[in-house]
Amino acid sequence: MNKRDAVLGLIHSKTPSEYVPAAFFMHFDRTCHQGQAAIDKHLEFFRYTGMDFVKIQYEQAVPSVAPIQKPQDWANAPRCSEQFFEPTIGVVKGLVAAAKDEALVIMTVYSPFMWAKHLAPDGGLAEHLKEDPGAVSKGLEIMTDNVLTLVRACKRAGVDGFYTSSQGGESFRFPGSDIFRRYIKPTDLTVWDEIKSCTFNILHICDYEGGYEDLTPFLDYPGHVVNCSLKLGSRTLTPKAVSQMFGRPFMGGMERKGVIATGSLNEIRQAAEDVLAQSPDAFILAADCTVPSDTPWDNLKTAIDTAHHYRMRRA
Repeated sequence: MNKRDAVLGLIHSKTPSEYVPAAFFMHFDRTCHQGQAAIDKHLEFFRYTGMDFVKIQYEQAVPSVAPIQKPQDWANAPRCSEQFFEPTIGVVKGLVAAAKDEALVIMTVYSPFMWAKHLAPDGGLAEHLKEDPGAVSKGLEIMTDNVLTLVRACKRAGVDGFYTSSQGGESFRFPGSDIFRRYIKPTDLTVWDEIKSCTFNILHICDYEGGYEDLTPFLDYPGHVVNCSLKLGSRTLTPKAVSQMFGRPFMGGMERKGVIATGSLNEIRQAAEDVLAQSPDAFILAADCTVPSDTPWDNLKTAIDTAHHYRMRRA
């Protein structure tokens, strides 16, 4: 069984596999963000760690424009042509050509809300949404179009699917309001409408800036696999509980800044086994988000090897 079959078996096979896939992600040095250097670094990381699919990091900045200072300015948010995304699409084409025969190749997609945050300084997007969400929604529509332009180009380049990240629903962001439901979630779902027919998609509920008290707003999001933190308010869930909640395989289990980043190889091996002992049949061992860039690759390789052999050793 190759890596493509191993991962697709999670969503197509009703028989639990002895092989547990695993994958971790990090941002590479700026010298490896574009061109052949980016292609080579992604492949080196994929093959050294033994991870089970190729996840392409998105490293292009939002176009440089004057900072948006008030809600009405969002109508003038920048639009991106497909030509703007050519550096990223070049990396996608290179990795599809190099790796698609042996593993799924998926592209990282940041949500329209996550794009928009970069255009307003000092948390301006959230403040503008609270002040005049109707005006801000015009900018979110433009950001949605930009994301769709990238997604469509990636699909034509041959990716198998997307790792699609959502923010905006964190407990600290808009407490006591329906801003996420009315203005942010619809942009997420518009992107999902474009990608949900792909071979393999991961829903990533991103807690990089803060955690969640409630995951129910995301239960109707598409995605073959869900990836999120196990911490939900004051509770800590198990991988099996999250899988049951969403009715699909779960990916995660390890904290990005925890033992996977700082522990000894023996500590990492034990932590991975502890997670695997609480995992559902259909499971990918991973972190809750991107691990720090200085994380030793051997740490990730150790966790991945542990996942691959965990059930075989217990058979």
